[in-house]
Order: sequence, then C-alpha cells, then structure tokens
Amino acid sequence: MAFLENQLVDIRRFCGYPVYGVGAAGFQGWRFFQAYGLLEYRMQNLAPQEETVVLNYLTQLYVLEAAVVGASDRLDTEQAAVWTRNPQEVRERTRLFDDWRRRLAAFMGVPPGPALGDGNIELVV
Repeated sequence: MAFLENQLVDIRRFCGYPVYGVGAAGFQGWRFFQAYGLLEYRMQNLAPQEETVVLNYLTQLYVLEAAVVGASDRLDTEQAAVWTRNPQEVRERTRLFDDWRRRLAAFMGVPPGPALGDGNIELVV
C-alpha cells in the first residue's frame, strides 16, 4: 500500500517540513535538507505494518488539529451560566497536537522539521 499524495503532504506538514512543490527543482527540497531526504525515503519504503501505524497517527493528528481550530469558537466567552472557558485551552490543545506531531517524526526516524522545532524554549537576544 502506498500513501496517497495528500497523505504524503500531511506527513511532511505534521513532521514540520516545508512544502515539497512539484519536484526537486530550485533551491528548496529534500536535496538541501538531509533529514527531509530521509523522510522522503522512509515514506516511500515503509513496511505495510509501519504504514498502518503512520495512518493511525494521521487519524489522530487530523482530530487534534481540528480541535485546536475548533477551540477558537469559544475564545470570546469568559463565562456563560455555570460554564467558564479554560483560558489555556488553545495553548494546551496546541501543545498536545505538537507532541503528537513530534511522535510521528520520531516514529519516522527524522528530527522535527523547521516549522515544528524541537519543543524547547529558545530565547533570542
């Protein structure tokens, strides 16, 4: 079983790697990122059982991503009747989503891409 093109795009995206484009043209792409090349290789050469695990990750990540976006529906309410919103909800959902993205990257055997980072706090002076 091979991944569909949209699944390949989502695996790259969830692992934090930039768009691939229409191919290896220009100065962007796997040729310029060793880890990106490894990710591309792994996506094309997984065992069927490994593909099943990646598909399970994708299923969870789609739900978590939608939950982050859905949390924006409640940002305008501080308190309604007995319900009080969690002011940390978006941050907590994003953290959980990013954790699962890092788990997918780890399973694929690549470091989190530039868009995801390593999860550590960086101070730039």
